[in-house]
Amino acid sequence: MVPRDLSGIVKMAYYAENLSGKRLQQCYEVAPPRVKQYLRAEIDHIRSRLCPEDHVLELGCGYGRVMLALAREVSRVVGIDTAIESITLGRQLCTPDMHCEFIEMDATAMTFPDAQFDVVICVQNGICAFGVEKPRLVKEAVRVCRSGGRLLFSSYAEGFWPHRLEWFQLQAAHGLIGEIDMKSTGKGIIVCKDGFRAGFMQPDEFRALWEGLGLVPSITVVDDSAVFCESVVC
Repeated sequence: MVPRDLSGIVKMAYYAENLSGKRLQQCYEVAPPRVKQYLRAEIDHIRSRLCPEDHVLELGCGYGRVMLALAREVSRVVGIDTAIESITLGRQLCTPDMHCEFIEMDATAMTFPDAQFDVVICVQNGICAFGVEKPRLVKEAVRVCRSGGRLLFSSYAEGFWPHRLEWFQLQAAHGLIGEIDMKSTGKGIIVCKDGFRAGFMQPDEFRALWEGLGLVPSITVVDDSAVFCESVVC
């Protein structure tokens, strides 16, 4: 039995083995209409924060659902993920006219030099889903971001819980994740019987984390479904 409170290494293995490549793509295909609205709203908000000349890095890019939507609107977009199957699918989906690059890499130990990107994004609850030390993840994002650049992280809004739970139940019904453990699931935390567990970040948790790292957070709730935490890197 895999421990319920998964470590970062086990969580990354879970995504690589269970939720990568075309299986991950299918998770978005089975999403109900309200969840698809949320997914579009996240991308629209990110677009509103970008400039055409930006070099953008996405942490936990999967097969490129977000970065491919941005690729023709910025100078360059790089996505990193630890799941090689997702990276491979992203490279297949990327067309020659897209200024994008997919790299297999750990977001908490990136091999990029300092100050390489104008914007670093980590959306759709990646900060919780990765199962890594959150301060370490944010510190690495700051390190690779240029002075005056921006961090854009997001999690789920508290009121979006019923739609999020419905979506995960659909994923379980399609065999994409384990059966939901309804006795352990609740208050923003989803637990599957195969050991998968994912929480979310509330606005005050984002503020505490950012301020603890010397960052000034700007919190925005988008579409009543996503909480964005943005900051300018000094």
